[in-house]
Amino acid sequence: MVNYTKKTDNMAGAKGIGLGISTKQAVETCSFIRGKTLVDAKGLLSSVIDLKAAVPYKRYNQKVAHKKKIGAGRYPVKCCNVILKLLESAEANAQFKGLNTSDLVVVHICANKASTPWHYGRARGRKMKRTNIEVVLEEKAVKKKDKPKPKEGAKKPSKGAKEKPKKEKAEAKQEIKKEETRKEQSSFVSQKPGVSVKPEVKEVPKQEEKKESESNQETKVGEA
Repeated sequence: MVNYTKKTDNMAGAKGIGLGISTKQAVETCSFIRGKTLVDAKGLLSSVIDLKAAVPYKRYNQKVAHKKKIGAGRYPVKCCNVILKLLESAEANAQFKGLNTSDLVVVHICANKASTPWHYGRARGRKMKRTNIEVVLEEKAVKKKDKPKPKEGAKKPSKGAKEKPKKEKAEAKQEIKKEETRKEQSSFVSQKPGVSVKPEVKEVPKQEEKKESESNQETKVGEA
């Protein structure tokens, strides 16, 4: 087991002794935020305080009502307030040591039962709820997910090139299909026996016919 009493330069911690909260609730809340980043842990605790998220009870869950998607759970508001203040104290200690607070992770947090004195007056015969909590934060560089590299054969699109809209793509595909069907029909007709395919004759406009006739007359006059 790691000895967190000997903290290194990249660690910071805080202790709460004789806190007036339930030990069972503190154990469940500590296991709820253990191993998470400091930012995530503070966000979870604040959401529990606002009654937006419940703490799952995995150990002390006898006769505990179920919540959506987590099973047995509750909203220990008082306990979360105390632990949130303890995390803020540990964060201030880390900041004093020069650590980057955005890279801090809750590597260790545990709750133990403290001395329980008796209540006074009308509540005599009952013991108080007291808990000791220890928090240790460590600075760890969060690994960023690398983007998938493109394949070797794939070409990179140019910056100036813009993608064609969907309508233009669909129209281009339809034109290609029409040309293919025309070619198939022409080849099918030519394969039939006794069927002669007439070559396509381009229609010449009247103006071009006049120009051709005038040129032919000029050539005949030159020859004469």
